[in-house]
Amino acid sequence: MAKNKSQSFYKVITDAINDFALYGYDSQWRVDYWVQRIEEAAKAALVPEVVLQRELTAQLQSVYEKLVNSGKIAQHHPGVAQFTLLKVKPKLRAELDRRILASAKLIQLNRNASIGRTLRRFQGWATSIPMGGSEAIDRKEEKAGLRKAMASLPFEERRVIIDQGHKLVASINDIVAVDGGAIAGIWHSHWRQAGYNYRKDHKERDERIYTIRGNWALQEGLMKVGPDGYTDKITQPGEEVFCRCFYSYLYSIEDLPDYMITAKAKKRLAELEI
Repeated sequence: MAKNKSQSFYKVITDAINDFALYGYDSQWRVDYWVQRIEEAAKAALVPEVVLQRELTAQLQSVYEKLVNSGKIAQHHPGVAQFTLLKVKPKLRAELDRRILASAKLIQLNRNASIGRTLRRFQGWATSIPMGGSEAIDRKEEKAGLRKAMASLPFEERRVIIDQGHKLVASINDIVAVDGGAIAGIWHSHWRQAGYNYRKDHKERDERIYTIRGNWALQEGLMKVGPDGYTDKITQPGEEVFCRCFYSYLYSIEDLPDYMITAKAKKRLAELEI
């Protein structure tokens, strides 16, 4: 929040609490009046949606530029031909647009929820004050409670933008993997990174190999599903909030561990070596 706007929001809260401390809940009109004032002040205190939308779009476009337009995506998928990468580019662009739209909607919902919590708390408190007011009100505590949801919102909005960037990367990699003919993915967790708030089950997945259901190697009888199962039986990298895990994809049966290669595949590989 801009300093002067946030001060205006806090002043409205202060005035509302002082008013009820003096008069109490003597009419619904008094409650409605202050609810409207608080809502207007809360909305005015936030970064304008158009500015946040511009920042969100720029952030996700930057992620897309670094991964797709710079050609870095090829480094993550060495088994995919350049022709395939060019072919899927419209899909990747559509995913960027879809992610921008979803992110903007999520931020809007979070804003409405934060303002709603503030208004509900105020209404609950205001209607509990007896007519004629009360000197027993802890004004400082009540102001702190009303400010809490709004004070944390800018931080949460930044976290949403960062998280949506991780989700965009995961989605782009998934599209390339499927269209490029990936047969499996090795899960990578950041659990070793100091300070990273990893999920226990994601740590347990680290370095495990998950099979992509219906891939060409399965259809040709060249590979077996490993003990870790299919990718669609677990949550995907970036799917859960603030998840930064990722897959490194396998495209060739030669990259699979021996226990996932069928006798048919071993025979074919042996013939190629002759």
